[in-house]
Amino acid sequence: MPPPAPPSENSLVRLLAGWLPRQRWFGGKDGPIDDLSIGTITELLPGEPGMHHLILDVRQNGETDQYQVLLGVRRDLPERLEGAAIGRLDVREHGVIGSVYDAAHDPELTRPLLAHMADERVVGPLVFHRAPGTGIRTDLDGSPNTAEQSNTSLVFGDAYICKLFRRLSPGVSPDLEVNLALSRAGCEHVPAVHGWIELDTSGAGGETGGGGADEPVTLALLSEFLRTGTDGWQLALTSVRDWFGQPCHPGPAPELTADDAGDAGGDFAAEAERLGAATAEVHRDLAAAFGVTRAPPELLREIVFAMNEQLDQVSAAVPELRPHAHAIRAVFDEVAAGAAALPFQRVHGDYHLGQVLRTDAGWTLLDFEGEPARTPAERRAPAHPLRDVAGMLRSFEYAARFLLARDGDLPPHTADALELRARAWADRNRAAFCAGYAAAGGPDPAAHAALTRAFEFDKAVYEIRYEARNRPSWLPVPLRSLARLTG
Repeated sequence: MPPPAPPSENSLVRLLAGWLPRQRWFGGKDGPIDDLSIGTITELLPGEPGMHHLILDVRQNGETDQYQVLLGVRRDLPERLEGAAIGRLDVREHGVIGSVYDAAHDPELTRPLLAHMADERVVGPLVFHRAPGTGIRTDLDGSPNTAEQSNTSLVFGDAYICKLFRRLSPGVSPDLEVNLALSRAGCEHVPAVHGWIELDTSGAGGETGGGGADEPVTLALLSEFLRTGTDGWQLALTSVRDWFGQPCHPGPAPELTADDAGDAGGDFAAEAERLGAATAEVHRDLAAAFGVTRAPPELLREIVFAMNEQLDQVSAAVPELRPHAHAIRAVFDEVAAGAAALPFQRVHGDYHLGQVLRTDAGWTLLDFEGEPARTPAERRAPAHPLRDVAGMLRSFEYAARFLLARDGDLPPHTADALELRARAWADRNRAAFCAGYAAAGGPDPAAHAALTRAFEFDKAVYEIRYEARNRPSWLPVPLRSLARLTG
């Protein structure tokens, strides 16, 4: 039998294969797509315009990842949607013909998602859920949040935000699992869950839970929209920008301390301290909801072994990391040599300033899905809460140097002076966060300095791998921070 004919030039598969690598949330930018196929296609809205739900199977480097796409279909694409265009099908394929585009950018097509969740409908393999005891308005259109992220969030008026998980992981998302548990516990530092969407892999609908091969895959999470919320990353950058805006005097750059960074009008330290306290309170609620285990010394040594493995892999792939590898490994070895039994629990798993919002009521934590490059088992695994603390410490380092990396052509004198300011700002806010965390009952980072440092270095290595693959222009940010921390 002859091999199947290749897809035509304007086939849906070819259009998607050309469009997918250009999306911010596509995780395979470090290599070509070897094969792309449509795993499932489900009609959610017939007519003009129409919408289909797609699961794409994308093969790269011997592995297959799944991505979720809401496919809009119109005879002719209006100018307002040209930025979301995927292409045009002139021959009907999979029941689709006409201009196809990313329907997440079309408010006219996002409203049905709310109606389906409100009515708890089942459409083919798609199962829509409403959280117990909640109601969902169905008269709102959703528009994508403009923040850069690895998923797509749709904002529905001032009521809801719906996170569409673009790159799918097997099973129930930790973000759904944790947010449901914390919402039920009445945690005041997370937004309330209103609904979610899942892919039934058993072929017959079902409830969230389990853990076997037929466990449903989480596709979307609908939560309360915090309309007064301000992104922690933007608040921190505003503070850094104000501090950097102070005049730089000619001559050698003066020595600066963390206290000097408090002279900026936009000092962030008080907020950093309150954020530390909120983090400790969420860790307490996570421990109550999921329990605490006593991890033996052998487990900590296994974790350090994995840290060293990641260090080897990233050093081989990113040569700029190699000058810091010896100092990083020395900290890892120190922790392994002094390994003792430690309390482990569920944690956030990918904690940084972009995962928190400052509202009128205080700090709120978001996005408990874990690090995108980790396996589902790694995301769910209990860990020491100082892993989250280390993640936030890394984020203060990022905020301190992001503006420096963006303005890479500064004169040497100016760059040196601003690097000293970056160090002072980071030191001030790191200390404030840790003080707030310990005062609110979290394990004191100062009393576990080696462990905190090891977690921080491991996170920095992860960041370097992530930036090299996804945002090469950001790579100098973690590298400059490591130069300071390992120097």
